[in-house]
Amino acid sequence: MGLDMRPMGKPKPGFEKRFKEIYEMINTNFIPKLTFFQKLQGKKQPTREDLLEEWFSIQSSTYETIKAPRVGKDKIADEWILKKYDSLDDKPNLNQFIKDLQGYYVIELAEEQDGVPVYIAWGQDENVFRGEFLNDCEGIISEDLICEAWNSKLADDTLDYGNRLMLATDELAKQYNLEYLKHQKNAPDFEEDSLDCKVHILYSLANWLIFYGKNGHGYEADF
Repeated sequence: MGLDMRPMGKPKPGFEKRFKEIYEMINTNFIPKLTFFQKLQGKKQPTREDLLEEWFSIQSSTYETIKAPRVGKDKIADEWILKKYDSLDDKPNLNQFIKDLQGYYVIELAEEQDGVPVYIAWGQDENVFRGEFLNDCEGIISEDLICEAWNSKLADDTLDYGNRLMLATDELAKQYNLEYLKHQKNAPDFEEDSLDCKVHILYSLANWLIFYGKNGHGYEADF
């Protein structure tokens, strides 16, 4: 199984400290025991599941950050879902089809496309970066910088990683006059193993990391 880089939700205002506390407990699999006085106050020892439930309840989703329209709320999303229905060969009941997709975020119509990568992970949301593409970049950039992608990060570290990756890619691109790839959304029309394609992968990931990091999101490395 390869690497998928999934952007995390970000803490709601006022919950920044608790968000980080829970993340560290879950990430290290260490949940501190309640003190004697906490037990006297009637508090119960939280389980991992309790902490995950709380963690998700105090965060905003990445879909909101990329401003993805939502079925049942935004006209453009409702029009999109009707076109999807019309394209189906075996059409289910229309009302049930729409009901089943109420609240669905249409990522491909998101306003903030910097958060929607070209190198997407198969079977995942369209804003999940397929980090496995970094294996194609071995030998043209620091191995440590590539391997770092396999470590989940909170927002500050995500932004820092993105900035460092961007600087390294800029230096590489300047050597071969490939700076134009920095702001090009789609992959260049070259062979997959060409330097142009490899530099584009690096730029795409750096831009993706910087977008989510500066907007308060970290990412989960899933492999």
